[in-house]
Amino acid sequence: MTAATTRLPVAILAGGLATRLGAITKQTPKCLLEVAGRPFIHHQLRQLAGQGVTRVVLCLGHLGEMVAESVGDGSAFGLEAAYSFDGPELCGTAGAVRRALPLLGPAFFVLYGDSYLSCSYGDVQAAYEAAGKLALMTVYRNEGRWDASNVEFRDGRILAYDKADRTPAMRHIDYGLGILDARALDAVPASGAYDLASVYREMLRRGELAGFEVTERFYEIGSAAGLEETRAYLARLG
Repeated sequence: MTAATTRLPVAILAGGLATRLGAITKQTPKCLLEVAGRPFIHHQLRQLAGQGVTRVVLCLGHLGEMVAESVGDGSAFGLEAAYSFDGPELCGTAGAVRRALPLLGPAFFVLYGDSYLSCSYGDVQAAYEAAGKLALMTVYRNEGRWDASNVEFRDGRILAYDKADRTPAMRHIDYGLGILDARALDAVPASGAYDLASVYREMLRRGELAGFEVTERFYEIGSAAGLEETRAYLARLG
């Protein structure tokens, strides 16, 4: 694989408590829930390997040892897996990535552990490299269908991003896949919880956030309805 086609490593955020799913995640991490006959993370890792990804770093917290036992060194999925644990206190999504930086290198994809995304990772990486910015967010024209839209995207640019203060101009949604330069995390505190959305907003404020629109809808297992929909979708894929 040449340097031009080598995929960046992928940080997978899989340390949350999954409170929206209730009792089913008290003893089982969300990413290990059964989906179409196997743990969801197995589907995710096989899909990443098929996209040319060779290394993932799983950022773990709640019941993380179970995830590490299930995935092992990653060779069963055609890639290399490493692990970063939150420790005694929750770090938040950005804090978890910050802890994992020694395992990730200067630039990397960031993906949520409850998302199945079929976009071209090669196209996303090419867009990031062409943009020359510290961060890239993928966006999808959601129109409020799958979740609440939170991005104003026009003429190839992200103009606004806010998960709480939404406006009618926000027709796109944060797709759940980004690329970060490690320097984008310089302001993330060493302790306490810090959200990745705050990093993206800061990059946008500084003019360092590129946007890339994907056309493939996302699937997720973060809600009961999403879990059932994803089970049906992946069962159809075989």
